[in-house]
Formats: sequence, structure tokens, C-alpha cells
Amino acid sequence: MSRQALFATAERLLPAITLGLLLAAIFTEQPRAMSYFGLNLLLSLAIPIMFATLAQMMIIAINDLDLSIGSYVSLVACIGSTLLTSQPWLGALALVCGIALYAAVGALIEWRRLPSIVVTLGLSFVWLGLAVTLLPTPGGKAPAWLSGSMRAQPAFAPLPIYFAAVLSLVGWLVVSRSSFGVILRGAGGNARSVARAGWSLLGIRMAVYGMAGLLGTISGLCLLGLTTSGDANLASRYTLVSIASVILGGGSFIGGRVFPVGAVLGAMTLTLAASFLTFMRINADWQIGAQGFILVAVLALRAMLSRGREAA
Repeated sequence: MSRQALFATAERLLPAITLGLLLAAIFTEQPRAMSYFGLNLLLSLAIPIMFATLAQMMIIAINDLDLSIGSYVSLVACIGSTLLTSQPWLGALALVCGIALYAAVGALIEWRRLPSIVVTLGLSFVWLGLAVTLLPTPGGKAPAWLSGSMRAQPAFAPLPIYFAAVLSLVGWLVVSRSSFGVILRGAGGNARSVARAGWSLLGIRMAVYGMAGLLGTISGLCLLGLTTSGDANLASRYTLVSIASVILGGGSFIGGRVFPVGAVLGAMTLTLAASFLTFMRINADWQIGAQGFILVAVLALRAMLSRGREAA
């Protein structure tokens, strides 16, 4: 293998290597974590973060950025803990309307050529206001079927491992092996060429934002199933964590460069960092610092590998 190929392979495997090193550190410090129960405890909150990360990844793939995903996930949890429990049909309708509104926001951004950062930042306040109106104080109750499904204990491996495997596979098939993935990456890499080929950029952006809304909805329902109650600020940190997970997984803000498998691994890595420090009873402020340190260290190492590949 040439040096250039070696550097390229190391760069692609960096998310998996980072996750492996973090797991090794955890198992060394707490050997009891190397068990079904231990891994389930450490990774349980990774499930909603993985869905939120993939939602963010879809937006980043077309060179946009969603600053509202955390507020939207919280709103979904509030809808699930109130309307979905007391009036299931109304709750389901509210969730469908949320996904449709996400697609409409994508259409507005493309139609009026608005910066996604500004639009989604404003949208985050809309989601937050709706969540507070629906559930002014933390409370509510998750539907029994939802909390029961998130407590499932499948054979051989904890539930988060199965979610990670399925999401990685489906994400890879959609982004790398489907015609939609080709159009998606084309819209992020060279939107004008895609438009000249006859594809509607308006339709593409609506589809992408709609898929992000769907993934955000699933994220909120999974989070509600784990916490069993709603809160307007339940997932406020998901916006920054989802962006960091996509970048940690090898994604880029420009060029339609995203990697679903890496994004899932990035979400698991940041969740593990926070869960381990919580497990060690370390202050929550250090958890944010640890996640930032991991991201900076990986980005620095990726830059070194990229320079080495170019030099070779």
C-alpha cells in the first residue's frame, strides 16, 4: 500500500479509531462497564443523538446548517408526552405538521435565497415557544408503547448497538448507493450542475429538510421513551452536539461531503464521553469541555493526515 493510500485509509478510519480509544479508556478505568448492562447504560442516550445527527447531516450535505434541531427534538418530546398520550390522533397530526413545516422552511430558504443559519435560528425560537406553550413546566408522560420499546433488551448486544448498525447501513445505502444520494451530494458539491441537469433545487431542498424533520421527530420520540417525560429544554444541547458529531465523523460544511457511518460513530463517541464523565460523577461543565477537546483533537489529527496524504 502506498503512503498516500495509507494516509487516506487512516483518515477514513479516524472516527472508528477515536471511538475505540475512548472505549479502551473507559474499560481500563471501569472494567465493569465492559458488559451488556454497562454498555447499555453508557450508550442509552446515543439513540436520539444518532437520529438528530443524521438529521443535521442531511442539512449539511447541501451546504446548509440547522440551528433548530435541538429545539425541534424538545418540541417533539413535549408533543409526545402530552398530545400523543391523551389524544393520539391529534399528537400524530401535530408531528406530521412539524415535518411538513420543516419541508416548507427548506422551500422558503431556496425560494428566497435566504441563509439557512438565520432562518433556522429564528425557527428554533418558534419551536421553543410552541414547546413552552404546550408544556410550560417539565412533566407529562410517555406513551407506554414508546417507553416499553426503548427499554427493550435484545439478545447478544444492547439496543443502542443495533440502532447504530441499522442507521449506519441505511444511511450508507441512501447517501452512497442510491440515486437520491447522488443528487444530494451533487446539490452540495455543485448545485448549478444539478440544476442544469434538470433537477429542481427547490424539490431537493424540500426533500432534504423533510427528511431532517422526520429524523428529528424520531429522535424526539426516542428521547421521550428514555426519559419518560417532556421538557421544552430537554434537547437544547442537541444542536451543537449534532453538528460536532457530523464533523467528527468526517463531514464538511462545504462540498456535500458527509459520511453516515462516521456521523453515527461520532454521535456514539460524544455520548460516551458525556456518559462516562456522568458515570464518574464529574461536573456537567467538564462534560462539555471533554466533548470539545475530543472534537479539536480529532480535527487536528485529521488535518495532519490530510497534509500527509497530499505530501505523499
